[in-house]
Amino acid sequence: MIDEERLQNAIREIIIALGDDPERDGLKDTPRRAAEMYIEQFEGMNYTNDELVELFDKTFERDYVTDSKNMVIVKDIDIFSHCEHHLALMYDMTVDIAYVPNGRVIGLSKIARIADMVAKRLQLQEKIGNDILYIMQKITKSDAICVRIEGCHSCVTARGIKKKSKTTTVSKIGDIDVEVFR
Repeated sequence: MIDEERLQNAIREIIIALGDDPERDGLKDTPRRAAEMYIEQFEGMNYTNDELVELFDKTFERDYVTDSKNMVIVKDIDIFSHCEHHLALMYDMTVDIAYVPNGRVIGLSKIARIADMVAKRLQLQEKIGNDILYIMQKITKSDAICVRIEGCHSCVTARGIKKKSKTTTVSKIGDIDVEVFR
């Protein structure tokens, strides 16, 4: 679990290390406010992938869709995350997930919740896709899943090269062509 008191103290120390006074009017409550923000933004760090499987394992079985080879595609799920190398924001991120049901379908809101919770960790974009893939496979038992993520990284746009760019990653198992997202 995230230690709020320790987080507040660390933020206070960062303010001091930056050469500012954490007791001045504009900063007095910043350690508390920032700690609350980080607790919300890093909620996913409280759960392993297997715990997320348990949390979101709600599927529907014995339906005409689950017995077919129809593909379920959920596109443009908005997420953000933080790069584990610089703690920098990964933003303007969208996740597309496609899978072929294998006797069961997962509720559409659960797919978005999985993507959101996985992103709320110190992460790499590639790992976000692999984690979503793992959780989706465990819940749906599908052998055909594709996760496509596109996003901007402030560790590229706000430091170093300082160029806006988009990074696309694809994680998949089975016979699903990434072209399904076009």
